[in-house]
Amino acid sequence: MEQLPKDSALIRRYLQGEEQALEILINRHSARIYSFIFSKVCDRDITEDIFQETFIKVINTLKKGRYNEEGKFVPWVMRIAQNLVIDHFRKNVRMPKFEGTDDFNIFTVLGDTALNVEKQIIKDQVDNDIRLLIEQLPEDQKQVLIMRMYKDMSFKEIADVTGVSINTALGRMRYAIINMRKIIEKNNIILTN
Repeated sequence: MEQLPKDSALIRRYLQGEEQALEILINRHSARIYSFIFSKVCDRDITEDIFQETFIKVINTLKKGRYNEEGKFVPWVMRIAQNLVIDHFRKNVRMPKFEGTDDFNIFTVLGDTALNVEKQIIKDQVDNDIRLLIEQLPEDQKQVLIMRMYKDMSFKEIADVTGVSINTALGRMRYAIINMRKIIEKNNIILTN
């Protein structure tokens, strides 16, 4: 059985001028990316537009040599799609359109579920970004941070579970935060909600 080329190999082939390599890459991941976009916007026409815009950005970024190969092609494309979905909500759903000024009611805007959907998408993206940052930490720092932030454990409890002193647990937490800041600065990550 012939083994399929990896995404990274297809990207290299595309950059060397083999257009078909990009076609294979898009076909390989199109269903997953399309489904992801559709799950956020729930409209086939908008999904199609965002899907096409996603791959236009992918192609432009590849051609400009700005793609950093780290074996993470699909998460990178999903992030582009996610950003375009957020842009769509910002442009088209921020303020409801009203025919007459008499119909305007601030409580309609405040209760607009579309605004909440946008905020939820942004929050989900920030949460996902933070989880990816945590994954890059050394194991001992990651362990303390997860226990403290996600399991709401005290430093005494963390020290007991990990078998280290409270000061060591505190130090690991401090280094985890310092290292996360370094990763954020190095990769120009914006964590806003």
